[in-house]
Amino acid sequence: MSSSKRPSKTAAALLTILLASSLAALADETEDRADEAKKQVAFGIEVAQLGLWKEAVYRWSRAVELDPESARARNNLAVAHEQMGEFDQANEQYERALELEPNNMYIRQNYELFREAYERKKRTDRRSGSN
Repeated sequence: MSSSKRPSKTAAALLTILLASSLAALADETEDRADEAKKQVAFGIEVAQLGLWKEAVYRWSRAVELDPESARARNNLAVAHEQMGEFDQANEQYERALELEPNNMYIRQNYELFREAYERKKRTDRRSGSN
């Protein structure tokens, strides 16, 4: 037996195959998660068009869980929170969406419209003494 600490050529080849198959499986899983996230976004759009905002929030939240880097899912989730009067959550999701895609004019426009309405609401709330 050799006293060398180097793996044999067979062991090295086996390790290379194992690493490659693990990376391929990880890539497949990531792709599957992204595909499922897209399906959740699409279904969220369908239910939002029916005015089912709680279901839309659920679907888009699920999409964000599956693909946290999806600016589209976060933008849609922000719109749903806005529609439900959950302005702090909407603001958080819009800001995260813009962090992910700062040049996305669609998200930026949604956020700017939201901020105008949100600021008006806060001013009205302060004048009326409510939160």
